[in-house]
Amino acid sequence: MRIKWQRAKPVQEKPLFKANLQITSPDVFLIDENGEQIGKISTREAISRADELGMDLVEVNPKSNPPVAKIADLGQLKYEKEKKIHKQKVQQKKVEIKNIRLSLRIGQHDTDLRISQAAKFLSRDDKIKLEIVLRGRERQHAPRAQEIMLAFVKKLRETPNLKVELEQPLTRQGERFTIILINKK
Repeated sequence: MRIKWQRAKPVQEKPLFKANLQITSPDVFLIDENGEQIGKISTREAISRADELGMDLVEVNPKSNPPVAKIADLGQLKYEKEKKIHKQKVQQKKVEIKNIRLSLRIGQHDTDLRISQAAKFLSRDDKIKLEIVLRGRERQHAPRAQEIMLAFVKKLRETPNLKVELEQPLTRQGERFTIILINKK
């Protein structure tokens, strides 16, 4: 049996703007190079005006009726648009969910260590998923697991400079207890 391999086809990106002959509408609402509104004219006439100025006719709002086109330098318009998209991407806030796992037999020192870790994560505006997984005979002690979780949250709320709130309250899924915490400013 022979396997036939196929190359993956490259994904074609949609162009940011339609320009010149790519504009399919018979008429456009024209804005000249100075930003003044000319009005509704035929696409051919608008392209010829742009050519006389040595610029491009660029469709800036294809959804209006008729589409809005502007006489501009296409390269400069693309550059400004990509710069704006990049700036928005940089300003986007990335929130991570950090997991902290507790157990029924956790010691005081380990609890304190996990509280300090949780405080550090919350101060960086990350979310915390606090969980206890009960195994074997531990499943009989579900109320004890709830006590440990709530005591942890109570101690964490006593930490200065943090305003800890529950994004998701204590939930039980089988033998797993979880709480999601956030820092409200």
